Amino acid sequence: MRKFARSFSRIFSLAFLLFLIAINAPAQTAANIADDDLTGEDLEIRKVALDALGTAEGTVVVMNAQNGRILTMVNQDWAIRNSFKPCSTIKIVTGIAGYSEELIRRDGSLANGSYRLGLDQALAYSNNAFFQKVGADLGNEKMIFYAGRLGLGTVTGINAPGESPGRLPFGNSNLRIYSHADDFEVTPLQLAVMVSAVTNGGRLVVPRIPKTEREKANFRGYLRRTLDIEPKIYKRVIPGMLGAAEYGTAKVIPNDLRVAGKTGSCISKGSWVGLFASAAPVEDPLFSVVVITRGKYARGRHSAAIASKIYQALRPRFGKRYDRRLIAANPSTEDERSAGRPDGKPSVTKTASSRPTGTVPARRGSKAEKRKSVEEMFPTIVIEPGKTEITRQRVIDKQ
Repeated sequence: MRKFARSFSRIFSLAFLLFLIAINAPAQTAANIADDDLTGEDLEIRKVALDALGTAEGTVVVMNAQNGRILTMVNQDWAIRNSFKPCSTIKIVTGIAGYSEELIRRDGSLANGSYRLGLDQALAYSNNAFFQKVGADLGNEKMIFYAGRLGLGTVTGINAPGESPGRLPFGNSNLRIYSHADDFEVTPLQLAVMVSAVTNGGRLVVPRIPKTEREKANFRGYLRRTLDIEPKIYKRVIPGMLGAAEYGTAKVIPNDLRVAGKTGSCISKGSWVGLFASAAPVEDPLFSVVVITRGKYARGRHSAAIASKIYQALRPRFGKRYDRRLIAANPSTEDERSAGRPDGKPSVTKTASSRPTGTVPARRGSKAEKRKSVEEMFPTIVIEPGKTEITRQRVIDKQ
């Protein structure tokens, strides 16, 4: 009887503690947001993100997907200094690893055995069994290798203090690491860098906050390295990421926004976590938007809905190329959207069919407008785990 009473007391105490944490969480989130450093932020985009997040307990990162400029980080403590279980967003890594190791065929089907879904549908619908089947043949060490190559498990190098490196699942042989991301921890910033690299031609950028008005007006990005993965491999997950928004778990996003993203929903550290990691417009991604929410009702689709509001508000900044594509598909649509990147400058026109993978366009006005490989133009930046400062910084791209 005494043992029962002690056990009941412990359970009750734990439940009451979780209840106190739950009712206090929104207040803590509000306090975190109030403490955010607004230096270098685009206050217009910050307002959009705050309005979209509303009263949800969460964080929002909006980053330039081409050059890593941080446009806003709502709840910076969560965005930089805290790490989260990435839940089903890890399926992007499993998909890339599986395709690279020839465990997934070119058409998206499994190389070993059979399954009712292919890679595209499995990503779009976030099918756990498909990725566990891939993981069973992939193994822990290779999964960790590809996660590391995509920027997970180490600091991004942002010029802000206290960045968390996250965690990789060393020694875990459970199949859930490939589908649910057990034993993984990532920061929202790492997810933003990862989805940007997958969609921007393989450039793993270093997130940067412009600290002065001069830096803000003449922002230059920094390249960490290019993905040492064949472009056809990391691009193979993009159709499934588009499918998530068009017909899958993130269907709340209008199709014409051309968002490539991945939702995630799972329980982490005693509460539900909802994630959405994305970039748009996918043909020439300008924005990377990551939303993570926590709480009883937090799910990936709810985080996707928050991201959808942000993208819709940012639609006027998508640029002329986006408008030309939209008008070509809908001849009656008027070109009412203002062109340009967040600083008001015209967007650089890039053609998917003519742009060689792993290259960047020369500046306009050059005689031949030659294209050079990223490796030729920008030496690799070395970022050591646990350090947030960059050595040998190199410019990569104007905003």
